[in-house]
Amino acid sequence: MTAHAILDISNIEVVYNKTIQVLRGLSLKVEAGKVVALLGSNGAGKSTTLKAVSGLLALEDGDVTSGAITFDGAPSGALKPHDLVRRGLFHVMEGRRIFEDLTVEENLVAATYALTGRKASSGKTRPTNFEAVYEYFPRLHERRNGRAGYLSGGEQQMLAIGRALVAEPKLILLDEPSLGLSPKLVEEIFTIIARINRERGVSMLLVEQNAAVALAVSHYGYIMETGKIVLDGPTERLMADEDVREFYLGMAGEAGAKSYRDIKHYKRRKRWLS
Repeated sequence: MTAHAILDISNIEVVYNKTIQVLRGLSLKVEAGKVVALLGSNGAGKSTTLKAVSGLLALEDGDVTSGAITFDGAPSGALKPHDLVRRGLFHVMEGRRIFEDLTVEENLVAATYALTGRKASSGKTRPTNFEAVYEYFPRLHERRNGRAGYLSGGEQQMLAIGRALVAEPKLILLDEPSLGLSPKLVEEIFTIIARINRERGVSMLLVEQNAAVALAVSHYGYIMETGKIVLDGPTERLMADEDVREFYLGMAGEAGAKSYRDIKHYKRRKRWLS
């Protein structure tokens, strides 16, 4: 990955409660205008990685104890979450995290806080415009005056992504956007994610359990185990890798499907790390 990196994580370690180490020398990059998938099993440290980038670790008594994080060419590890948002980094957290008692449009209005202090190219204050959000998510326009808490799970995920778009981000961190959604809605959400990246050039770091859909919309991918990267590469190469196909895409070779119980997984890990 040689192009300009909108995000550069270099050899970071993260500790919770001053005792529990979760990330162990993790490094990854997100090129400007690209979608990067971060895959791994539950507990590998994927969500912790996103919280380290967005400055949310302190809320859970976590801390980056070593290494460096650079966003848009400048060190960002010491910045507060609201400063990062205003600089163009938006974290769509797992579980939607919308304001359920507000209407859809009021949720979008709340996201304009991220534009505070920003100016348009003309020097004037940026106009509040939700038309792009409603174009990507027509259902939100239909429900714009209804309370967000009454939306379906898929519509709430659309609203969470829509709020990110209102903030005019350079980088969106997406944590498990398919969680709890039907296969049809997952396909719809990821089609829109790919479209946003293609049409608006927004960079994305995508954490997702559904490896197949994540790799389908990504340009590059990383695979984590126990707090560190064990494999990375362009998505085409990852999708052709025997271990990725078997353990993450559910595809076995000619010998047929294998069970985790029948394979000494540490041998695969040792090969990945060699």
